[in-house]
Amino acid sequence: MDETHYQIFDFDVRYGKQLIWILLSFLIILFILFIEAKFYERFSSIIYVVSLLSLIGLFLFGKTISGATSWYVFNGISIQPSEFVKIATALALAKLLSDKHYNLKLFKNQIKAFIIILLPIVLIVPQPDPGSAIVFLGFTLVLYHEGLPKLYIGLGFSLIILFILALLINELLLSALLLSVIIGFYFIVRSKKTKILSFFVIFICAVGYIYTVNYVFNNVFEQRHRDRINLLIGKTIDAKGIGYNTRQSEIAIGSGSLYGKGYLQGTQTKGNFVPEQHTDYIFSIIGEEFGFLGSTLVILLFMIFIMRILKKAKYQKSKFSRVYGYGIAALFFVHFTINIGMVLGLLPTIGIPLPFFSYGGSALWGFTILLFIFIRLDANKYYEW
Repeated sequence: MDETHYQIFDFDVRYGKQLIWILLSFLIILFILFIEAKFYERFSSIIYVVSLLSLIGLFLFGKTISGATSWYVFNGISIQPSEFVKIATALALAKLLSDKHYNLKLFKNQIKAFIIILLPIVLIVPQPDPGSAIVFLGFTLVLYHEGLPKLYIGLGFSLIILFILALLINELLLSALLLSVIIGFYFIVRSKKTKILSFFVIFICAVGYIYTVNYVFNNVFEQRHRDRINLLIGKTIDAKGIGYNTRQSEIAIGSGSLYGKGYLQGTQTKGNFVPEQHTDYIFSIIGEEFGFLGSTLVILLFMIFIMRILKKAKYQKSKFSRVYGYGIAALFFVHFTINIGMVLGLLPTIGIPLPFFSYGGSALWGFTILLFIFIRLDANKYYEW
């Protein structure tokens, strides 16, 4: 047996540290299952407020690691509170939506839901940690499922598309193209109820948004984020600089071919050509060592796992546990999709871990708590609260 296999019991190295996190996770699981299920709904608001305070505290007591002040450090142990804020936000959103008098079709109620989602984002982005902030947008999928008008989903996709186009096309030209599209759409759908003024207002708002994109991109985003987005949309080609990680990941996955090179036999990953392969780029190891078949198996397992959560959530008797179930399914889906996408070069690298695979204690504990709170709630699904 290779000597490196014994390092898993050495708590001074990465493998040993992760083993400690895993063992402590079992204690957390027992604690979660021991608590009465009603606790999570009853104290969800308090948990949410405390989690927001933990984010605010980072600006005073946080430690900067890899350019982001996202961590508390206690005797050499790093804790990232944003991983636990996801749990609190899922609970708070479930509490809000489960109110008998809450109607998501009312605008004032929509604002309440968006505030719960946006507050963590507002506190996480300045750290700066836009990757963790983006994950919270996954909760909009829950709102959509619970009755949020489709208009918001369309608006969200439109803003993303306009953002990308504004980076690629001159503002004046893009505004002219947008005007042509709006005029054409008006003549297609016009009726007695259709007012041209509403289309004019949409156009003015869209043009205003277009002209702010480059300012925000150049003055709010950090250079590393600008570089990654430019690389993704093709404005920059830099295989040896900012694009090195993604390029090496693609090479590693491609070299795995159909069956892979075998466990611990990957030349790209063992040679440390792929940076951050124990965290953000861990899927590249799967691709190289276990090939297309192994990668496909992992993807299928994640899909089955998420679909299982959705099915369990659907049959919850309590609306709180049902909404919470949809919330954690959305979080797992966003993490899984973004991580795989950035490893394959389909999305920019924004530091999103692969659930239960990537190294890191905060992420492991966060995903564990997310899942087992739902398991605890599911155990009570046949009882009215």
